[in-house]
Amino acid sequence: MTIIIDQTQFDAAAERKVAGDPGELVLDGGFTVPDSNAFGHTFRDYDAESERKKTVEEFYRVNHISQTYEFVRRMRDAYARLDRTEMSIWECIELLNEFIDDSDPDLDMPQIEHLLQTAEAIRKDYPDEDWLHLTGLIHDLGKVLLHPSFGELPQWAVVGDTFPVGCAFDECNVHFKYLKENPDYHNPEFNTKFGVYSEGCGLDNVLMSWGHDDYMYLVAKENKTTLPSAGLFIIRYHSFYPLHKHGAYTHLMNEEDKENLKWLHVFNKYDLYSKSSVRIDVEKVKPYYMSLIEKYFPEKLKW
Repeated sequence: MTIIIDQTQFDAAAERKVAGDPGELVLDGGFTVPDSNAFGHTFRDYDAESERKKTVEEFYRVNHISQTYEFVRRMRDAYARLDRTEMSIWECIELLNEFIDDSDPDLDMPQIEHLLQTAEAIRKDYPDEDWLHLTGLIHDLGKVLLHPSFGELPQWAVVGDTFPVGCAFDECNVHFKYLKENPDYHNPEFNTKFGVYSEGCGLDNVLMSWGHDDYMYLVAKENKTTLPSAGLFIIRYHSFYPLHKHGAYTHLMNEEDKENLKWLHVFNKYDLYSKSSVRIDVEKVKPYYMSLIEKYFPEKLKW
């Protein structure tokens, strides 16, 4: 499906990537971007003085130094087995109540609040796209990697902006200076534009820095979800800000990636700008989301 997006909601990089004609389906939800985040600053401002600034920068320092090509391969091989437990989607959502994302400069509330805020904002604007509502609800469930029963991975190996490994790091990556301390930065096999990849190879063939995005993608795919490919793309790349905000790494994309990126641009404004201190009545909305989970997923999933 081809879509047109209200261009006023996105930056220049997004505008270059979304185009259409009068005959295409228009998905403009009319979502109003708030002026500031929960701390009174502009969204994703990593330089703003706040209680979160030092925590966020230290997170990215460790993340950028540690996310090497070899590390990602080891993590993906280990967690792709999905041999840790079996549980339902909602059981996983409840586990996330225990965690706050140290990489997020915009919010310091438990994850279930963010999931419901994202899903409900999408539901309001796009009532007929139920797969997108569910994608909003589950997109961050890979953060269960932080839980002791999943090995209690450190936050730098679970959250934060993602980026390709195995090729040169783009300077638009947040706190890029720390990527210069990554061993791969000086490795001639990995520090060229294409690295181990080729032009137009498709993002499915690219290793991304390890974290909740890739893990939840593996969980959904291997448990045979019936979400459309755009839903899986959103889950896997919603933290890939160098691509969907700055337009970096497009030389690795194929045509399917380019189509799915349009849906990610729709999704991203809700993922980012719906964060607030407004609480969602969980019990009121739960029956609706349980019906979507039943529609698109098995009752129990392997994790």
